[in-house]
Amino acid sequence: MQAAARIERIYRYPVKGLSAEGLSSTRLRVGRTLLADRLYAIENGPSGFDPAAPAYFPKQRFLMLMRNERLARLNARLDEDTHVLSIELDGAIAARGSLREPEGRAAVEGFLVDFCADELRGPPKVLYGNGHSFSDVARKVVSIISLASLAEIERALGATVDPLRFRANLYVGGWPAWHELALVGHELRIGPTAKLKGVKRIQRCAATEVDPVTAARDLPIPKTLLQTFGHADCGLYAEVIADGEIAVGDAVEEN
Repeated sequence: MQAAARIERIYRYPVKGLSAEGLSSTRLRVGRTLLADRLYAIENGPSGFDPAAPAYFPKQRFLMLMRNERLARLNARLDEDTHVLSIELDGAIAARGSLREPEGRAAVEGFLVDFCADELRGPPKVLYGNGHSFSDVARKVVSIISLASLAEIERALGATVDPLRFRANLYVGGWPAWHELALVGHELRIGPTAKLKGVKRIQRCAATEVDPVTAARDLPIPKTLLQTFGHADCGLYAEVIADGEIAVGDAVEEN
């Protein structure tokens, strides 16, 4: 008998390209991402982003793990109330400042000028747009992965794979491998009231090659997906269609 599907882990990424923040619970709202997920990004040279009229831009305009794997060496934490970002490097605070204040942004940007010096196309700039998410896709989505899919990737590689390589919001236990890929167009219920609808499979890029602890580019995950499974996908983008609180341990039911 197949185990009931449940939320095993919840993560958000307040600054695109920087480290995850684990959550025990959160609130989903219709048409929104997880609260504060990809709320900020670091512009890598002029991008054309207008905070007064925020719009989707491809991830290549920002600092991100696909090209800037050294970012994985940083441990970043955002205070949700003050919007103060703290960045640790090798266990010590390297930069700290409020991303809503010019001085705070300057402190973070000044650190990145030195840390990413040879990878910058122009001055790094903290970007924010009210209500905007710097997601890899234009829609405001929640990303979901079956932990069994990651187990299959581990078997194919013959190596342990940290789930954080995939930078998903929700990791589900109890689903078979690749079950999430079949849920495009299907509705999911999590907790008492939250509902989501699968909208798109997630195609994986070179960011997954980067170890989120060591910053080493050490596992050929996209290549392995294609050669072993005939696709480069792992995970599902889903849109929130009914508000609700969700928590680790909540059942995931399919409608």
